[in-house]
Amino acid sequence: MTADSWAGRALAAVVDRVTATEAEVGERFPLYAEPGDGRWTTTGRGSWTGGFWAGLLWLRARCTRSEADRLAAARCTARLAPWVDTDTATRGLIFWYATAPAFDSEEAAALRGAAGRACLASYDPESGIVPWGAAFGGPRLLARADAVPGLVPLLAGAGGDGPAVAAAHLHRHLGLFLGEGPAGSVGRPKPAWQFDAATGWRPREDPAPGWSRGEAWMLLAVADARLRPDVAGRRPERLALAAEQLLARTEVLTGPVVPPDDVSRPQGAVDTSAAAITAVALLKLGRAGGPRAAVCAHRAVAILNRLVEAHLTGPDPGRPAGMLLDGCYDAAKGLAVRHELIWGDFFLALGLAALDGLVDITRV
Repeated sequence: MTADSWAGRALAAVVDRVTATEAEVGERFPLYAEPGDGRWTTTGRGSWTGGFWAGLLWLRARCTRSEADRLAAARCTARLAPWVDTDTATRGLIFWYATAPAFDSEEAAALRGAAGRACLASYDPESGIVPWGAAFGGPRLLARADAVPGLVPLLAGAGGDGPAVAAAHLHRHLGLFLGEGPAGSVGRPKPAWQFDAATGWRPREDPAPGWSRGEAWMLLAVADARLRPDVAGRRPERLALAAEQLLARTEVLTGPVVPPDDVSRPQGAVDTSAAAITAVALLKLGRAGGPRAAVCAHRAVAILNRLVEAHLTGPDPGRPAGMLLDGCYDAAKGLAVRHELIWGDFFLALGLAALDGLVDITRV
């Protein structure tokens, strides 16, 4: 790390927070932490967020170059193996971000390959997606914005029809999200749709239009596809247009640096986790090239700097340093609306590590 850069100093604080979290949670997976004292709510199996904790441990190992830290990351990643055959599209989030930062781990690569092949086998040709799945209850044949990031590169690396399925899955979600589906596009993009063989696609109200992370997740998925010729080359003009539509319609380059947790309530609470996801997506778009690459890269740095300056805790006797506060887990349910979120921490750390030269953002 470059200790004299603002990104390096912030990354060091986040890494120290990872070590403190590890001591607190043990073999469990952190989910979100109280803004007052930093105490974590945890889960035993990892849920859809387990990959972000494993990914943070890998990023710590890359920063410290400690063999003990590398082994801790490997052990945590191995505990996610039961999710390989679980019926959920969030395997993209779980397995891509748990393994992609582990560039030199054969075990992580093997787990990533197994998960990619399992997701490929789950593809439903009639709906054109890897279904959201039944693992978390509710209808199985859902298309949700958080079912795309991570899954695009995971499928692309699965071999065989993986790149074709990754492209089909992405473009089906883009068409629905951007209003090319049967219900048209009025108002904000719709992040969730349900498929029925008899009636086709219809929008759902949960998550609702205006959900901050819906827009961030879709932009990240597009950025990942732009960096993979075997996916992007299948419909390059449409993918480029979708990127422009997302940048324009979601006001990523011109709106608030940290978005509200619900865009229909612009004066309400914000969601720093959505901002961190967006920053990583913009860093990737900056590397992908194109007419707005430099603008995307500049905006990414501005977002990361704002998160560090305004939302990352510093030395304080009352709570730990290195917490990215003001993340919103679920605004509609009032759940963890101003908290530290494990995926917010991960994407902040990933963005800072990329700025500090520790990670090639095109590979994670």
